[in-house]
Amino acid sequence: MSKVQKITPFLWFNDNAEQAMEFYLSVFENSKKLKINHYGSGGPGPEGSVMVAAFELEGQQFLALN
Repeated sequence: MSKVQKITPFLWFNDNAEQAMEFYLSVFENSKKLKINHYGSGGPGPEGSVMVAAFELEGQQFLALN
């Protein structure tokens, strides 16, 4: 029987979501980067900065928000 993830934790950071994700990826052996979305020219953050970083640790998906 496969494990179905029902909840995706969102972790809120102040402008360092990508660095936090990279730290978690370095700590957990079974981990991977899934996707990074950046702010566009009309976003609330600086254009090109990370808005959301998705990653997986030990089969559990997480989203890091700036």
